[in-house]
Amino acid sequence: MSLRHALLGLLSERPASGYDLLKLFETSLANAWPATQSQIYTELTKLAATGLVTVSAEGPRGRKEYTLTPEGLAELRHWLTETKPQRNSRSETLLRVFFLGVLTPDQARDYLTEIAERADKGYQGLRLLEESVDWTDDELSVYGRIALEYGLRFHTMHREWAEWASDQIS
Repeated sequence: MSLRHALLGLLSERPASGYDLLKLFETSLANAWPATQSQIYTELTKLAATGLVTVSAEGPRGRKEYTLTPEGLAELRHWLTETKPQRNSRSETLLRVFFLGVLTPDQARDYLTEIAERADKGYQGLRLLEESVDWTDDELSVYGRIALEYGLRFHTMHREWAEWASDQIS
């Protein structure tokens, strides 16, 4: 996934400023694809230069509102239907698990406990996010909740796996 497509997806719902998009990232996409303010503004400039979005309004202090163009919607649909997600085949966490045998059993269990604690922290963060969002029946809310549920289950699985793995160490 790319920031480009995340922004096109958010703009498919409604026009938004860079600031609006940053806030949407914080309350919806941060679990799947975090982005900084500078990354968002840089990408919006590129999208406008390539005609995938247009500046539909300008306000005080240089505020720009961006709208998805028909070409931008076509690119988003192409990305969704014609390309396959990149499989993240590298995991530094699992690579380290393979070599935990060079540590003492207590050190290995500590490493796995950290994984469980990180997963629990991620889970709790998503629960707070879920409670803070004013969910509606628009598409962004419906599919955002589906993505959020993935994150909740993902963190639950990581925590459960790390606890199980810790129990396997004698």
